[in-house]
Amino acid sequence: MAEAQRPKIGVGVVIHNGAGNIVMGERAGSHGAGTMQCPGGHLEYGESFAECAKREVLEETGLEVGNVKFLVATNDVFGEGKHYVTVFVTCTIVGENTVPQPMEPEKCARWDWIPWAQMWAWAKEQAEAEAGGKSVNKQMFLPLVNLYREYPGMEHCLA
Repeated sequence: MAEAQRPKIGVGVVIHNGAGNIVMGERAGSHGAGTMQCPGGHLEYGESFAECAKREVLEETGLEVGNVKFLVATNDVFGEGKHYVTVFVTCTIVGENTVPQPMEPEKCARWDWIPWAQMWAWAKEQAEAEAGGKSVNKQMFLPLVNLYREYPGMEHCLA
């Protein structure tokens, strides 16, 4: 197998505020453009999941996070020939700033606080629509849809 065909490791960061809300934004300029995502990115050599989460969140949103905990992992094979294992972690904001900023607007133009229940409903809607050969208005990034597909019991994990 060629190195380019080997799966990559992504870290999806579920930043929550303890009141059931998470940080989400719309992807731009990369695979999955136009879909809703959580902050995150590639795991670098020698980096822990927590280190990756803290680095990526700061780079993308300007937020300082801590209390990083492993949640689950999904196996994500994208239609455009990319394969990722996405490691989901949860965390909370530890810095004074609680308003996410688009630090990389070419990748995500804005970040918003969205209720976890809303994200879960969007992921469920997309999974069910795709199973029936239909489309949806609010497109979710594949790892979030797979989070719903592979771990449907996590609906209330932030409650």
